[in-house]
Order: sequence, then C-alpha cells, then structure tokens
Amino acid sequence: MEKVSLFSGKTMPGDRVWALAHDKTRIPNSKKEWIPCSSFLRGSIAPSFMAVTSSYNDSNGTITLMHPSLEQLTFNPNNKEELNLFLKWIKPLCPSQGPSPNELYKVGDRGLTDTEYPSVSLLSIESLKELSSKIGSKLDTKRFRGNLWLSGGKPFEEFDWLGQEIVIGSAKFKIIEPIERCNATKVNPLNGESDIDTLNALNTYYGHQDFGVYCEVITGGSIEKGNQLIFC
Repeated sequence: MEKVSLFSGKTMPGDRVWALAHDKTRIPNSKKEWIPCSSFLRGSIAPSFMAVTSSYNDSNGTITLMHPSLEQLTFNPNNKEELNLFLKWIKPLCPSQGPSPNELYKVGDRGLTDTEYPSVSLLSIESLKELSSKIGSKLDTKRFRGNLWLSGGKPFEEFDWLGQEIVIGSAKFKIIEPIERCNATKVNPLNGESDIDTLNALNTYYGHQDFGVYCEVITGGSIEKGNQLIFC
C-alpha cells in the first residue's frame, strides 16, 4: 500500500480481518470478542500458509487466494456456500495430524492481531538487513508480516523507543512493546517451506527472539510511503 488512513484505537485497515478457526476453537457465544492467535490455524503450525498470497476486491467483497501448489480461488467470506469452497481449498495446506479448518472468525471493525489491544506493527528495514547479514541469507520482508516498514536509522534502535510517541504523516502512535517472533518467520514465503532458523539467529546474536515493535494509534490520520518518523 502506498497510502493508508488509520484511526485512533484501531488496527491497520484490512489486516487480519478474518482468522481461520478449527474444529477445536472455542468461539465466544457473542462472536464479537478478541481471542488469541493460539485459537486459530496459522503459519506457525501450518507453514504452507506462508506461501498464500491474496487480493481483495472492495467493490464486491471477494478475496482471491493464490498458492504455488493450488488453483487460484476467488470467494466471498461472508457467503456460506463460498466459505465452504474456501475451507475445502485450504484443507490440503493444513497439518495432516492437526485440527481441521472449520470457519472464518471476524470481530467487528478491528483485526485479530496477536495482541489483545488493537495494534499496528512497526518494523525496520535496517534491522532486517543486519539480521540477514548475520544469517548469510537475504530475508524477505514477508516472513515478518509487518504493517509499517521504516528505512534509515540504526538496526534495532526501535527497541529503544518503547513508551515513546511518534508521528508518521498525520497519525500519532505510541510504541508499546517488542514483537516476540514465532516459527512462521522460519518459512520461505515463496514456497511455504521452513528453510532458515530465524529464531535461533535472533537468540544467538541478540539474546531474544524479538523483531519489530507493536504500536497503538492514538491519533488517527493518513500516512504514505516516504513520510518521515518524528518523535513527539
């Protein structure tokens, strides 16, 4: 995205709107509550998911999904019959010994982020370059699924910003906490196969497995590619 409008107390528009529940997921009766990512099928336990790419048609509400080993699928997640087509499509990518995909879960106007509070993730290109150099392999940004990527500055200096407020474009954020990473980052997003132990590298070189930081939007506004980060 070249430009996006953010809203106070909300997640990134279009980010994690739906999550794939399985037959053992405990869905709240209200179906309006945030529940943790451990309740869903996801890239950390289904590596092949990481190679799924998508596009969204805002005019008719359909999503088109692509994967290197599957035929392309276009469906409307709000249509029950078409949802069944999606569940059938995604099944071969799920762990053979794990739970079966059951439904798509959605919570109002916020995304199902890994944090209970509505968060936006902020990651650094310079940190990615340094980690890639230490590993000896160029890491794709898609491994880390960031909302906002910054370029310039020092590698991993974003961890020094915790608790601070920043402005990008006309939106203001508060930096909340580091993002602890999971097995999904080990997976090559081009083919869905685990090929680099990113967690071991983070622990070996930095003593933790964090990459990027979570923020909260405290003042809504528009941001676009090329905006500078300004400290309040």
